[in-house]
Amino acid sequence: MIIAGIGCRPDAAAEAVVRLVRLSTGVAGQKLDAIAVPYFRYPNAMLALASKQLGVEIICISANALAARQAECPTRSELALRKTGYASVAEGCALAGAGTNSVLVLHRQDGDGVTCALAKCATDEGKKS
Repeated sequence: MIIAGIGCRPDAAAEAVVRLVRLSTGVAGQKLDAIAVPYFRYPNAMLALASKQLGVEIICISANALAARQAECPTRSELALRKTGYASVAEGCALAGAGTNSVLVLHRQDGDGVTCALAKCATDEGKKS
């Protein structure tokens, strides 16, 4: 199971999410199963449109699940930390969305107000947080 964790500015475009996710999965040579977004961006019409265009479901990551995976995230953003309380939104969402034993397969990528990271479930037990 491959999960794309998504971080984005409130004014980001669905096309930017789709473009970055497709670029990221292409670089990693992976097929996408779902996108994972933080609770503070869900529900969101732009992310719903992006998931529809990608043909995958959205997993909403809770505050506790996102916080629990922060120590495993290799990429930190001081701006994201100041604005959201989390230093790594995309990587944290990817890891939380892919399950307890998940690992990153692609660190945070960014472009056009969007960040994306990919994680895979090590035991194929992906969970919804």
